[in-house]
Amino acid sequence: MPTFEDNPFSDPTIDNPFSDPAVQQVARSTTNATRGLDDYNPFDGQQNANQPTAPQQPTQPAIMQAVSPPSGNYQRPQQPSQQAQGAPPNFTTADFQRRQEELERKAEELARREAELRAGSAGRRNNWPPLPTFCPVQPCFYQDINVDIPLEFQRVVRHLYHLWMFHALVLALNIIGAMSLMFVDQGFTIFGLSILYFVLLTPFSFICWYRPIYKAFRSDSSFNFMVFFFIFLFQIIITLVQSIGFSDGGSCGLITSINAFKVNVAVGIITMLVTIGFITCVVADVMLLTKVHRIYRSTGASLAKAQAEFTTEILRNQHVQTAASNAAAAAVNAQIANANRY
Repeated sequence: MPTFEDNPFSDPTIDNPFSDPAVQQVARSTTNATRGLDDYNPFDGQQNANQPTAPQQPTQPAIMQAVSPPSGNYQRPQQPSQQAQGAPPNFTTADFQRRQEELERKAEELARREAELRAGSAGRRNNWPPLPTFCPVQPCFYQDINVDIPLEFQRVVRHLYHLWMFHALVLALNIIGAMSLMFVDQGFTIFGLSILYFVLLTPFSFICWYRPIYKAFRSDSSFNFMVFFFIFLFQIIITLVQSIGFSDGGSCGLITSINAFKVNVAVGIITMLVTIGFITCVVADVMLLTKVHRIYRSTGASLAKAQAEFTTEILRNQHVQTAASNAAAAAVNAQIANANRY
């Protein structure tokens, strides 16, 4: 068995490094610093007695506190001022009432229009010409371009309506021009004829060419388009003759105006203004006739379609059906009477 060697530091003649006082002092300080760490056990659940402990605050479970009801002297919070709400500072009750009345009036108007649209054309109340309620003559037609006419045709229908009103205005001015001619001893015939033209042409033009074109754009009726083209062509011819102004023709045209300048300059100016009005009517008539014809051709309408539509409308007419049934009954009765006679 081998023998162990002796401690090499046991020999007093050899210097021991751990016997140095400086080394021993450092060793003692390190031992004191690490003594608390050596005694700490993380799994013990209790802190080391040498470590300082922070004071623990007592904990209590969360309890919902009951809210007491408001007392009798409870006051509601103040509403924000009108300035904070964005209302005008001087907005009074009268202003609110006036606005409410306006809204109610608009609501009634919308309800009336909606009822008219639901009821159809038969349930609408006539509104043209716009006559007062006390007048014994009531409106004869219903007209509302915004309701009846499609949106893409409303502009041209308005132009036609304004053209009809311009024709009526020129005929009224023609009466004034004829009256001025009568005052300078140019005869009473032109004045009487001017009144007759205004009384006849104004309503006839509305019924004979404006109402057909209104119905044509309202229901895409080829028959009404044909009626408009036929009557409106005569309208252009009559207006052209009036713009020429033959002597004793009843219109203050170009010839009448030139003769009036020889008698009185003021009368000549009045009649010349009427002549310019007639010429403007002719130009506007031709332009709108061309525009309506272009629209008519773009819709694919034709003369055959107008004839078929006319036949259908005639057969649907209640008066025509009644007359046809009466004629057929009379023919049958005549045949029976003849058969009984023989």
